[in-house]
Amino acid sequence: MPLPYEQLAAIRLGFGLSPRGQLPTDPAQVARLVSESGPEPDGITLDKLREWQSEGKALTQKARNGTKEQNKANRMHKQRMRALFQAAVLRRFARAVDDPTGFGERLVWFWADHFTVTGGSIYYNLMSDAIVQDAIRPHLAGNFADMMFAAETHPAMLRYLDQTRSVGPNSMIAQQKPDKALGLNENLAREMIELHSMGVGADYTQSDVEELAQLLTGLTYNPRQPTVFRPRRAEPGAETVLGETYGGEGKASMGDIRAVIANLATQEATARHIARKMAVHFVADDPPQGLVDRLAGVFSDTGGDLGAMNLALAQAPELEQNLRSKMRQPFEFLVASMRGLGMTGQQVDALRPAALRRHLLNPMAIMGQPWAAPDGPNGWPERAEDWASPQGIAMRINWAMTSPPELLGQLPDARDLLRDALGDTASEAVAWAVPRAESNPEGVALVLASADFNRR
Repeated sequence: MPLPYEQLAAIRLGFGLSPRGQLPTDPAQVARLVSESGPEPDGITLDKLREWQSEGKALTQKARNGTKEQNKANRMHKQRMRALFQAAVLRRFARAVDDPTGFGERLVWFWADHFTVTGGSIYYNLMSDAIVQDAIRPHLAGNFADMMFAAETHPAMLRYLDQTRSVGPNSMIAQQKPDKALGLNENLAREMIELHSMGVGADYTQSDVEELAQLLTGLTYNPRQPTVFRPRRAEPGAETVLGETYGGEGKASMGDIRAVIANLATQEATARHIARKMAVHFVADDPPQGLVDRLAGVFSDTGGDLGAMNLALAQAPELEQNLRSKMRQPFEFLVASMRGLGMTGQQVDALRPAALRRHLLNPMAIMGQPWAAPDGPNGWPERAEDWASPQGIAMRINWAMTSPPELLGQLPDARDLLRDALGDTASEAVAWAVPRAESNPEGVALVLASADFNRR
């Protein structure tokens, strides 16, 4: 018997079922609701970050050999920055918990991972959230080239891929400071081609990477400056990437960078790379080739219209044909658990910093997914075996046994949770075991720790 579409969409495209609210019942509605995952009205943005960094630098300078009051002001500023980041992390969880199907917030996670950056220090942590607000959320149903341009030129990306160290060998700055070790860095150029657009093994050369790196040399970040392009750092002359020439008026401009990204974003190789990556993330570790071909066709035919891609994925019959083919990543598991338990985004937002660490961030790290800290620019792995380590599975079981009572206080009836979290997808074994659990908390843990729940 076919699974009701509303259950299928929530489990496969989103973060699982929830007893709260009515689920969308058709693909068009599911795709349309993605627009609700736009930027936070009061979210962390680059403009705000510039102000905070400038304020923080001034306070740090004053605190050096300063008065007690100046030292206190510096500490208070840092505490405020940490609190802002913690609140931003909670909002990511809360919005995923409240999203009607979860598809929009799953897309936020997918694209933020595609354009991976990491946190680390206070401001780098804030920057890792700002790129989501500035570059990912505004373009979820827009054009891929626009998202790519916003992500590649964002300070979070420039910092992460060492673009701030890249200077044109013949630029004005290099000529004025011949004693400085200034040179070209290819990291951003290579990942723009290999990870973010055409994919490894596509039809490009090392010369394309080098020429693109030279074209990008004007990009850098200084919180005291209003733009991320510095002509004095840019390599003079024209560069040729994939047969197209840019920067012919003496040196590259931001317009040339936008143009080369638009070209990369509309390559056939890019269509295939993005289509396969979406199919792997949402459908199966080894996705059906027919699905990949259809998605690539939609991408090419529409010039990278992500709204059309979202709809094509929401309509895909392969969603049901490959049910339970994917292992939920730790973030997905935690959000799906809170949704199934009936938690609200308001309850998530209200968690104290200690509860955020104890119930969300520390478990995520033990499960193998420390927040904003993937191993490399290729982001988080996708295959089930990467998330099914003994340590990771043990942590999921431990979380299912200990965290729900502390998060909720009053647990739902395990039999209700079985229906609310698994719908019509519960296996006979789990449906038999849950009502026979020795206690209600044990029954709740059985549902959340089951393979039925951990796979989508």
